[in-house]
Amino acid sequence: MRNKSVVNEAREIQIAVELINLGARLQLLQEETHLSRERLLKLYKEVKGESPSKGMLPYSTDWFMSWSANIHSSLFMGIHQFMLKHTGLSGVEALIKSYRLYLEQAEVRPRHGVAKPSGAGVAASHLLPQSADFVGNVSEVRSEDEPVLSITRAWFLIRFFDAEMMQLTTCHECGGQFVVHTHELCDTYTCGICKPPSRAGKTKKSRQVENAATVSGCSAVSN
Repeated sequence: MRNKSVVNEAREIQIAVELINLGARLQLLQEETHLSRERLLKLYKEVKGESPSKGMLPYSTDWFMSWSANIHSSLFMGIHQFMLKHTGLSGVEALIKSYRLYLEQAEVRPRHGVAKPSGAGVAASHLLPQSADFVGNVSEVRSEDEPVLSITRAWFLIRFFDAEMMQLTTCHECGGQFVVHTHELCDTYTCGICKPPSRAGKTKKSRQVENAATVSGCSAVSN
């Protein structure tokens, strides 16, 4: 029994470290492991070199409906459901593997624990309903270093699906599967990739980059 306890504790510490490296909040760690809060705080500081952020978790289904968030959330859920169906993974292990594959497909490298390409990732991307074109579009709708979908939001998204608050529906134009509210009228649903909103991608950061490029171009012309 003693040896079994040590093995289980080591496994939980490994899971906690993986979640921390992927950017998980402390509350997520408490839910998915049996380690004490004090132990998790010490582990977090050791891995990250800083204290975990405070505040309430982002508990809202509406966030997943915005243009960029919906595209990334749909990619993640496609991967997660693929993993549940075609592998023996479940629970937190499925979350971690699915999120790493999401980072790989969205071409985002976490600050700790770089997501490396894998055979499973290639297989998942080809078998997902969204196809290569979908993945290509997602890679363009991202931040430079930070993923649009954090692992904490991905964890909540899975819980929303388990509670039947959200579901996937098919875009009638491209055939991709996208996240929507449960019982939403989706007979003629069109996704944000096929029909993007007028201000799609017009973030503050993109405007700053565009303005900087304009100033640089003007300087070059004047010289």
